[in-house]
Amino acid sequence: MLKDKVQEQLRKQFHISSFRSGQEEIIDDIMNGNDVLGILPTGSGKSLCYQLPATLFDGVTIVVSPLISLMEDQVKQLKATGFKKVVALNSFMRPDERTRVFQQLNQFKLIYLSPELLQQSDMIERLRQVKIDVFVIDEAHCISQWGHEFRPDYLRLGTVLRKLNGPTVLALSATATMEVQNDIINALDRPDIKRHIHPMDRENITFMVEKVNGDKDKQDVLTNILKQNRVPALIYFSSKRKTEEIAAYISETLPSQRVAFYHGDMDQLDRITIQQQFMNDQLDIICCTSAFGMGINKRNIRLVLHYHFPLQIESFLQEIGRAGRDGQSSVSLLLYSPGDEMIQGTIIENELPVKEELNNIFNKLYQLYINSPQLPPLNQLLDALRLNEVQWRFLHYQMEQHGIIKKNCLVYDKSEWEKSIQKIGRFIETRSALKGRKLHEMINWIHEENCLRDSLYKSFQEHYKTPLYACCSNCGFSFEHWEPAQTQNDQEAISWKTKLKKLLLNEDYEFETE
Repeated sequence: MLKDKVQEQLRKQFHISSFRSGQEEIIDDIMNGNDVLGILPTGSGKSLCYQLPATLFDGVTIVVSPLISLMEDQVKQLKATGFKKVVALNSFMRPDERTRVFQQLNQFKLIYLSPELLQQSDMIERLRQVKIDVFVIDEAHCISQWGHEFRPDYLRLGTVLRKLNGPTVLALSATATMEVQNDIINALDRPDIKRHIHPMDRENITFMVEKVNGDKDKQDVLTNILKQNRVPALIYFSSKRKTEEIAAYISETLPSQRVAFYHGDMDQLDRITIQQQFMNDQLDIICCTSAFGMGINKRNIRLVLHYHFPLQIESFLQEIGRAGRDGQSSVSLLLYSPGDEMIQGTIIENELPVKEELNNIFNKLYQLYINSPQLPPLNQLLDALRLNEVQWRFLHYQMEQHGIIKKNCLVYDKSEWEKSIQKIGRFIETRSALKGRKLHEMINWIHEENCLRDSLYKSFQEHYKTPLYACCSNCGFSFEHWEPAQTQNDQEAISWKTKLKKLLLNEDYEFETE
């Protein structure tokens, strides 16, 4: 009976005739109140696993999402299907709009918010007043990959669940080794969670590594490939400055290509605008850091290029998984030049405090404590401790765990501080070793002499599907053999004003172009 109801809702609400691999089993468990960890490949429709149950449950489904743009996209897509009881709570909301939503929380079926917003006591208190059927962590690998340094509020989600009286949990991701799966389960404190782990290989993506001598060669390779292949493309960088520099270079060298850059230091509105332009085929190429792409459901991305390689294979798989979601032939190209390892090594060093500096850092914190237990504003604190923001986030979370910080105030006990310094120092060693190992795995893959596909997936699954198109550069692929459908040179972006005018007036006329 329940399965019939689910099938009917699939057709009626989402206009889909059948489930993709993995979806039905996850939805069945969620509808029966079971906690689930779902690992499904990119483009396999993970969001349906909570959106469909949300339309059938009486109460509210909470979705923890890492990016505002990702929340907004999903809300827009749901409303387009006729499902209106959905909202994204974020910093873009006007105060009066947020107040109105707060007063009507129980009228929504689906509420998207960030892990940071869930640390606000007022938000928790309001959520406690509604019936929560499912608590979803979208992109759950962030718990393991981002939790310790970048966004420790992911590690606090287990505490949030307890405050919300332990609703059913659904944790979703596209890539997760056994190690990452265990991190997720431990952080959420759900040892009995049901695991639905599906193969993550993408048979329509061809892998290529090209070794060059430096930046000039990388730029030449990019120019040649993009000149011959005008297709939707992402180019990933480890440097924010480099995204801007290469975007300008491509614009100058290939003026017919529509290019933009994207990184975390940009204004939030600018980032959302660029993402929407790319989604609407108003841009061909995005030069970006890893801040771009999570949750992007653009089906015709043909090229994912890595100007710099990422810090770990899991990140690489997340990024290349944005290509070819329509099943058509797509290519991942990683460019490597000697010395690239130094860039990534420096990034890792800047993510953690130096263990040998802990005593000095704690001495400075004690001086601050003498003046006032209340921690000073962030900028003052970073200057006083000589840490960057990522290092402080890591340290702040560790100090909270050891009872040294409570409600943004220092709690001093000499013996406890000394014990904590030792424990935090050992944990820094553990994290540094893990990051070094992940980087080493990535470098080994780049220098693999045998099949790149086989080597890439062996840490995640025993077998991979036979490639639909070419396999990899080590198995004979080159761009000379690739003939993707090209974006037409005369295809220009239609302005929103023109689209609106046509809709309102229903006139036949030449489209204006931007």
